[in-house]
Order: sequence, then structure tokens, then C-alpha cells
Amino acid sequence: MAASAGSGLSSHPVAHAHWQNVDTAIYSANSARDSSGELLVAGVRASTLLAEHGSPLYVVDEQHARDRAAQVHSAFTREFERIGTSAKIYYSGKAFMAVEAVKWMREAGLGIDVATGGELAVALAAKVDPGKIAMQGNNKSDAELEIAVSVGIGSVILDSSEEIDRLAAIASRLGRVQKVFVRVNSGVHASTHDFLATSHEDQKFGIALEDAETAVAAIRTHQSLEFLGLHCHIGSQIFDTSGFKESASRLLKLTAQLRKSGAVPELNLGGGFGIAYTSDDDPEPIETIAAQLADIVRDTCAELGIGIPVVSFEPGRSIIGSAGVTLYTVGTIKRVALTDGHERTYVSVDGGMSDNIRTALYGADYTARLANRVSTAQPQLSRIVGKHCESGDIVVDTEFLPADIQRGDLIAVAATGAYCWALANNYNYVARPAVVAVRNGSSRVIVRGETEEDLLARNVDWSIT
Repeated sequence: MAASAGSGLSSHPVAHAHWQNVDTAIYSANSARDSSGELLVAGVRASTLLAEHGSPLYVVDEQHARDRAAQVHSAFTREFERIGTSAKIYYSGKAFMAVEAVKWMREAGLGIDVATGGELAVALAAKVDPGKIAMQGNNKSDAELEIAVSVGIGSVILDSSEEIDRLAAIASRLGRVQKVFVRVNSGVHASTHDFLATSHEDQKFGIALEDAETAVAAIRTHQSLEFLGLHCHIGSQIFDTSGFKESASRLLKLTAQLRKSGAVPELNLGGGFGIAYTSDDDPEPIETIAAQLADIVRDTCAELGIGIPVVSFEPGRSIIGSAGVTLYTVGTIKRVALTDGHERTYVSVDGGMSDNIRTALYGADYTARLANRVSTAQPQLSRIVGKHCESGDIVVDTEFLPADIQRGDLIAVAATGAYCWALANNYNYVARPAVVAVRNGSSRVIVRGETEEDLLARNVDWSIT
């Protein structure tokens, strides 16, 4: 629940009966408090999870993730069938890539979008049909491309002109015809953080829109490549379809031009659909987004007088983000006087920027709640910080927590399913936490947590004696 540093707490319009509630628009659908006030995730108590698996801990509501994947798949399939075409949905693995989670996506009917050889290995380990895998990346190595082609990957998204000849040579040597897209920068910038908007002209991804026709012509000279269509990703954490409308218009105009000299059966509009991290966030329902995007594609194609292509999307955060919650144990608490006469409480937890670096990288906002109990104490302006040797080691910049918070309490930070484990690191030699899936009142580890011995084992000429 966001508030400015100078908020007067006594007058803050937060009803004491509601400010500690677990909002399932932010937390996973199967989150609640039990009769004692403790947080339950899919029927498992927060304290039980930490007792069994350690603190801090990534927790994924498995049923929420499965249901969300099925919901997204159903919405886009239905809406694009309505306009006379089909939609392909690829789970964007970079959001959270674990073998078990990828199995959930596969079972929901989704393909998998990967960006590296490592992500491809995870998808294959999860028994995903290689034909339903797409590979992205601005700097794919020859080794990565060779593996992708050799396993029969469904498509490679070409990110630069020089990649065309490299991939063509690899595919020719392997006796394959590799299907490809060309990633273009449409010039449409999503209304999001600068570091997240990936369709700026001055950035590392993709080919300029005005150079795309030349790139496609080069692809068509190679018998070992088959051009499928254009690809564009306009950013992340997007709440409406206005940016997609303009981007689709530009891409479809180029598609019409390209069809004069060859087939262009598909169009990939990327992903980036947003989720609610705080009560201030209000993303459109995925059914609304799917319907609006289908209408945009249909109407634009009608205006251009061209047939409607097969359309692909790459949601990641919007599937897995809200399914995740991170549990921490409270340590040191400090109260600091502010220059405006108010006070901020610094609540230190046993993790930090090693398990969630998004606040430091992007200024990301999160919602946090006391997880082991409820309190009748007054809410106080708090900042949840980690244990690392960085002043920017902030997990939740501004939140209201009860004034009686104490060492040993548990805190649950919502919507950490995407880009938290994926960006986790070992700064200060802190071991990365485990990832636990919860479902129907039970929990199981799907990614083992690290130990200090694991970290030391990577040092040369070191052994436990």
C-alpha cells in the first residue's frame, strides 16, 4: 500500500479492519488468513513452510499458475478464432524457468519462449515438443543455434542481420529448413520504466523497422530458412492495448508490403501484459486484452485489405507473477526520524536484493503483509530492507506494517513469481532460497535451495575438511 515518506499516519485513510487483508487481486488466488490470522497459501501456513523449507523462501501457488495459464490460453484461442484465425501462446520462460513450472505450461497447451541455451535445456527437460519452442536473444551463439536447429525448434527469432547468414549456414549443414521470425523495433514505446521498454530505436534488441524489408529479402535467398513473419516486443508491465494497437498497425503495414514478394503467414506481437503489484495497479482482465487485440488485428487487416495472419503472444509475468509470494523472517528493526517530523521504521529481513533485485534495478513496487499473525496496533510507515551491504538493498520501499512488528515475525511479499528467482544472485555470498510449490494443503520443493557448501564448491582447490 503505497504512501509518501511524509504521510501523516494518524490521518491516513486506511481502515484498520482492512489494511492487513490478503488481497487476492495481488496475492495468489488461493491465499487467505486462517482463524488465528496466519497467512495460508493453498492451505499451507506460512510458518509451516518456513519451518520445513527454510527462510527466506519462494512459494508458488501451483493451482493459481496452472489456472492462469489455462485462462490465458483459452482467452486468446477463443478471441482469435472469433476473427477467423488462430493464436499461439508461448510462455515467456525468462519470467520463471524451472522444469516443473514449464511442465505446468506444457500441460495447459502453451509453447515455451526461450532466450538462451540454458532455457532451451530446461524446456527440453520438461518434455516440451521442440516444435512448440521459440528462441529469442540478441546474441545467440553458434553453439546455441546449432542445438536449437538440431532438436527441431519451432522458430528462431532473428535479432540482427548478421545472424541470418550464421543461422542459414548452420541449418544447411544440418540438412534442415529452419523457420524464422524477424524481430523489429516498431518505434512504439510502452508506457513503462525505461529499462523495461524494449522497442526504443536506440537499444540492443531487434532490427529497425525501415531495415526489416532488406533483412527479409536476405532470408528468402537462403533455402535453409523459411520466413514466417515479424516479431515485436514493445515493453513490459503494460496495462492496456493502446501501444499494441499502434505497433500492430505498423507491423501489419509492413506485412502487406512483404506479402507482395512471398508468404508471411504469422505475426508475433510479443508479451508484456501487466499484473497488480499494489492496490494502485489496475490491469485489464486478460479476456478484455485478448478481445481488444483480436479486434485490432482484424480491423487493421481489413483496412489494409490483407488476410489475417496467425498471431502469437509471449506472456510470462501475467501468468506466473501473481502465483508467487516470498516469505521472510524479520530481524533488526530501526526507527529513523525524518526531516518532516515523521518517522520511518526500517524492517530488516533475512533476504534482500539477492532474492529480489527488481526494487533496486527498476524501482519496483510491492505489497507486503505480516504473515504469522494480525495485529491491532496502529499502522506505521515502514521500509522493508535486506541484509546486504548496499544502501539500495530495498525489498519494499514504502509499506504500512503494524507498530508492534518484532524480531521473528514473518513477512509475505506478494507477486514475486516473475523475475525474482530468475534474477536471484549470490551477492555477499548469500545462498539462493528454495522454490516450493503449494497445492491442496501440501508443499514440495521444485528448485532446491543453495547452501554455503554449494557456493564454496565452485571455488577451485577448496574442499570441506
